[in-house]
Amino acid sequence: MISYDDFAKLEIKIGTIKSVEVVPEADKLLKLMVDVGEEANRQIISGIREFFPEPETLVGLQCPFLTNLETRVIRGYESQGMILATSTDEVFSLLVPHAPIPSGSLVR
Repeated sequence: MISYDDFAKLEIKIGTIKSVEVVPEADKLLKLMVDVGEEANRQIISGIREFFPEPETLVGLQCPFLTNLETRVIRGYESQGMILATSTDEVFSLLVPHAPIPSGSLVR
């Protein structure tokens, strides 16, 4: 269990995926360029490639992103956050708002 104060430290914002590239020589990684409001080109490296045989279908999609996660270098690429998703043994799903919302909107 964590306290509410710990949970409140998470900054989750709606981002709009502007472009997607396959990370060379990495089976699972995609490089997402995301508009998260005040930052129109935030780079997120995500291990979701296996679920999207045509990664370009992600362009324009809005999803929640954890934006105050410490930056990490993955396969030589800086990742400045994390996309939120869910899965079971049979199904993988990105979380998406049911209606368009401005990029950078806080998830509460």
